[in-house]
Amino acid sequence: MNKRTFIKGMLMTAGGIITDAALGATTAPESHSAAAAEKALEPELVICDPHHHLWDRPNDRYLLDDLHRDTGGHQVRRSVFVECYSGYRTSGPAEMRPLGETEYVDKIANAGLAAGTTPHIQGIVSFADLMLGAKVEPVLEAHLVASKRVRGIRHPTASDPANPNSYRNPPLHMLSDATFRQGFACLKKHGLSFDAWLYHPQILELADLANAFPDTTIIMDHIGAPLGIGNFAGKREAVFADWQKSIATLAKCPNVIAKIGGLGMPLCGMGWVDKSPTSSELAAATSPYYLYCIEKFGVERCMFESNFPVDKASYSYVVLWNSFKLMTKDFSKSERAALFHDTAVRVYRLGKNA
Repeated sequence: MNKRTFIKGMLMTAGGIITDAALGATTAPESHSAAAAEKALEPELVICDPHHHLWDRPNDRYLLDDLHRDTGGHQVRRSVFVECYSGYRTSGPAEMRPLGETEYVDKIANAGLAAGTTPHIQGIVSFADLMLGAKVEPVLEAHLVASKRVRGIRHPTASDPANPNSYRNPPLHMLSDATFRQGFACLKKHGLSFDAWLYHPQILELADLANAFPDTTIIMDHIGAPLGIGNFAGKREAVFADWQKSIATLAKCPNVIAKIGGLGMPLCGMGWVDKSPTSSELAAATSPYYLYCIEKFGVERCMFESNFPVDKASYSYVVLWNSFKLMTKDFSKSERAALFHDTAVRVYRLGKNA
């Protein structure tokens, strides 16, 4: 597969359609020889990856066997698939077409389980259009019938003028929209959590939503995606300061969980698409963000994530999880168990065995 096509596909899923020109001259990240040679640290540490995607598109494939190869010695026993506009039905009512993705991933998970391929996909976060308001209920019910693995819904709301081609192109302030909230209100009845994909200027809107629905579990994806493109380019210190204040406010909402990862997305502007970091370099660059989230939310409300293959634009799976292990080397055994496995298993209500 052409690596330019692969990276372009990842960027479409992470942050909307992107042109070839926007990718620049480099067709793939240049790995340090040290990064390319890294082996999995502490391979005995059990991992649940609570955020990855799968797709099979023209000249752009990432399925369970690809994820298995990428784990590269890390003991990733179980995982959660998160919607990515993959495998939709091609006919029928528009609101029901996302059911195709749930059905598609459930089949992949069953085949992987039968073959003994790890990670075992034990959770699915599906898409449902919450802008249907209360009319979304039949869609939620159909997802739950389609797979016993369905645990939550993600309706991406990431929107900012800095990224005009954001994934699914949602309008600004959707989290505050009355119709959206009518749809959101249906989640609790069906025992579903909500994965929130948004950018850092929207974190306070998420806090308002969380306070309005204190009985619904909300999982914030990718630490709230501090932006580093558009009008935020070259303003990392200012963005970091604003992001910290918003995170501190959001962390006061006990129903919100934080996924720790995602800074490999090019829209965060960390500059790794052209040259991949080693795990120690990655830990040094990301720990101010990730450790701050852990400090504010606590390990019982934080879970490390891969966001693969989207973050593969910047580094390998082995390097990413090595960086998580390096930055938590002084944590207790129970704290690390929570971050790498237990919080994800509890929050997504996964099976006891993997």
